[in-house]
Amino acid sequence: MDPTKAMSLLTKACPYLARTGMSALQGLAATGANIPSASRGLSTSAVDEARCSVCPGHTGQSALLAKASQCPVVGPSIRVNDAGKTSQPLPAACPYASCNSSKPEPKAASEVQPVTHKTNEAAFDYEGMYQEKLAKKHEDKSYRYFNNVNRLAARFPQAHTAKASNIVTVWCSNDYLGQSKNPVVVDAMKTALDTYGAGAGGTRNIAGNSALHLRLEAELATLHRKEAALVFSSCFVANDATLSTLCSSLPGCVIFSDKMNHASMIQGIRHSGARKHVFDHNDLEHLEQQLAQYPRSTPKLIAFESVYSMSGTVGRIPEICALARKYGAITFLDEVHAVGMYGPHGAGVAEHYDYEASLRAPVGQRISGSVLDQVDIITGTLGKAFGIVGGYIAASSSLVDMIRSYAPGFIFTTSLPPPIAAGAVASIQYLSASQRERYLQQTHVRQLKDDLETAGVPVVPNPSHIVPVLVGDAESAKAASDMLLAKHNIYVQSINYPTVPVGEERLRITPGPGHDNYMRARLVSALDSVWSTLGLRRTVDWERLGGRCGVGEDRANSELHVGWKRGVENVWEDAQLKQAHDYERARKGGVPITPAIPETVQQIISAMA
Repeated sequence: MDPTKAMSLLTKACPYLARTGMSALQGLAATGANIPSASRGLSTSAVDEARCSVCPGHTGQSALLAKASQCPVVGPSIRVNDAGKTSQPLPAACPYASCNSSKPEPKAASEVQPVTHKTNEAAFDYEGMYQEKLAKKHEDKSYRYFNNVNRLAARFPQAHTAKASNIVTVWCSNDYLGQSKNPVVVDAMKTALDTYGAGAGGTRNIAGNSALHLRLEAELATLHRKEAALVFSSCFVANDATLSTLCSSLPGCVIFSDKMNHASMIQGIRHSGARKHVFDHNDLEHLEQQLAQYPRSTPKLIAFESVYSMSGTVGRIPEICALARKYGAITFLDEVHAVGMYGPHGAGVAEHYDYEASLRAPVGQRISGSVLDQVDIITGTLGKAFGIVGGYIAASSSLVDMIRSYAPGFIFTTSLPPPIAAGAVASIQYLSASQRERYLQQTHVRQLKDDLETAGVPVVPNPSHIVPVLVGDAESAKAASDMLLAKHNIYVQSINYPTVPVGEERLRITPGPGHDNYMRARLVSALDSVWSTLGLRRTVDWERLGGRCGVGEDRANSELHVGWKRGVENVWEDAQLKQAHDYERARKGGVPITPAIPETVQQIISAMA
C-alpha cells in the first residue's frame, strides 16, 4: 500500500495521531537527514530516540515509533516491548552518543534542594517591558487614542465630547442605521428591564437561558432561512469559538482564509490548530490553486466576509460557494457589516444576490439554490446595524448544536442580559419589515461618494456603504481626524495598522439615515479644507504615483478586487432603491421619506399593523 494512504488510514483510526499533520507523519517515517526537521513535533525524549534510530549499530525505535509510543492507547505496549530489547554499544565517535551517555541520572526526591530565592538576581522588569511596547507604538505613530464621544439619542448622529456643551456630528459610527435610538427598540428594552431585570443571571447552562434568548435565536434562524442559530456575547467570540471548535474537530481540516479577514476569524483559525492557507483578497484563481492541492475527501473550510469593513469591498460569495462544492469544502461567511443593511429583509449580501426571490418567498422559508442557501455557516452581529450588542451563527441544526455543546466561548460565558435580547428581537423584526433606513443610508452614501469625487478627495472604490478616504500614513491620518474634530466639530476616526496595512491609513466614513444634506455639505467642505491645510494627496496625486487601494488605479483592475457583480457599481441597484422607496411611501400612506426617525412608538406600531 502507498505509505501516504497507509498513514491516512492510520490517522483516521487513531484519535491521537489524527492530531498530527500528514507532513509531520511523513517526516517521522523518514530517516537520516530528514530526522531533525521532522523532530519539531516531538518531545525532547522522542527527538533523542529518533536521532539514535539512524545511528549505525543502534537498534532503538524509529522516529515514527517514538511518536507512536506517546499514544495513550498503544504507547504502553510499545514501551513494554522495547524494554526487552538491548542496543548495541555505540561507537566512540558517534555524534548521537550524547543521547544516552550524557543524560544525568535523576536525583532522588530527598536529594533535590528546594529553591530559596535568596539570590542577588533581579526580578524581570515587567513595567519596563510594558513601556517598551508602548514606546514602539508611539514611535511608528500607530498608538491609539480614544476620543470621548457621547452619542445623544435624541439628536443622533450628533454627540457631545468630554464637555457636554461641545456638540459634534459623528460620521464613523457602526450603528449604521441608528437603531440604538429607535423608539421600538428602546421601548422593548425598557419593558424587558422592568420585567426581567438587568442581568441574565449566569451562563446559558446555569440560569441564563430564557424565552427571550430562544426567541432571538429563532428570529435569527428565520432571517437567514437556516435551521438554527446560536447567540454569543459578541461576533468576535462567535467567530473565534466556532472556527476553533469546528476546525479542531474535523480530522486533518484545512482552512482557506481571505487575506483581508477580520482579526476574530484569524484568531479562531489560529486557535483551531488546523493547517491554513491565505488567499489574496477576492482572488478566485489563487483560492482554486490552493484548494486543488487536496483531495475532495480532506475536510476543508473557506472563511471570508461579505462586506470588508475597512475597504468596503464585497466578497465573491456565489463564486466561492461554487469552488467549495467543486472541491468538497464548507463555507464560513461573516456578514457582520452587512446584516440589517442588505437584502429586502436585512439578512445581508447573500440574501441581496436573490433580491426578487427573497421578496416573493415567505419569510424564513428556504429558497433552494439561492446564494444564501449555498452558504453553510453565516455569522453576524447584533452590535452594528441592529444597534445592540452580541454575535451569532446561523447554520444547520446539527452544526449549531455541536458548537453549543463543545465551544468553550459559548459554554463558559454569561449569556446576554434579557433587555439586550429583547432589543435585538425588536430591531430584527423592525428592519425585516422596514426599507426606510436602508433606502436613506444608501442614497446618502451615493451622494457623499459623488461629492467627494468632485472635490478630488480620494475615496477607495467599493460597491458598499463604507466610504474609506485614503490618507497614506498614520501620522497624517490622525492629524486629519484631530483637525476635523477641533476645527469643524466633525468626528471621523483615523484607521491605522494593524487594522489596515502600513501605507494604507485612512479615514473611514459611514453615512447613515440620520445624516441630512446640510451635514453632508459641511463634511465635504471640511475634508476639502483639511486636505489643503495638511497638503494631503488627492486622487490625481495617487494617479501620478500609480495608484493605491484602487484609488487612481485602472477601473478594470480595481474591479478584480472590489467584488459584487462585474459592471454593477453598487450592491443596491437603482431599481431596488426605487422599489424600497415606493414600498415605504405606500406603507406610510404616501408620507415622504425623511432622514430621521421622528415617529413615536405608537405611530410605528400603527404603521406596521
